Amino acid sequence: MPDAPQISAPDLTKRPPRSPRCRLGGYVILARLLDKGRATIAGTNGEFTYDAPIDQHIKDFLGLDLAALREQLAAGKGDGEILEWINANATHKRAAWEIEQWSSFMDRRGPSGDVETLQFFAESVGKFAKDREDIKTWFDLVDLDDHVSFDGKA
Repeated sequence: MPDAPQISAPDLTKRPPRSPRCRLGGYVILARLLDKGRATIAGTNGEFTYDAPIDQHIKDFLGLDLAALREQLAAGKGDGEILEWINANATHKRAAWEIEQWSSFMDRRGPSGDVETLQFFAESVGKFAKDREDIKTWFDLVDLDDHVSFDGKA
């Protein structure tokens, strides 16, 4: 029986995955998704979940099969190889301008105007800091959560 491939997985019990703002192939969220996937395979994901709600955005934008992506990660493929696999296997092939517009939109995306979402967002920010008026987008909230959860100050 051949040895299982060695994968380079971050220990998400010691540090957060890459920010959702970190772009890989122009895509936001993707680098974070790969970190969580590798850590899940290695058993070092801590409280982070592969295929979490934030991951659904890139899954839907590209038409990705996240179970198949996880198999590629388990094979030990690096970020560049994974990006090549995604470009070959995504259901929705995207032009560079579409990727840029989508990523830019996602980076600036805040809570929608309905009362329940605004309340959830405000309460979530309030868990970390009562005086942070600069937290306006979902990515701001994710970054703040990561920072505070790993002993940073709000």
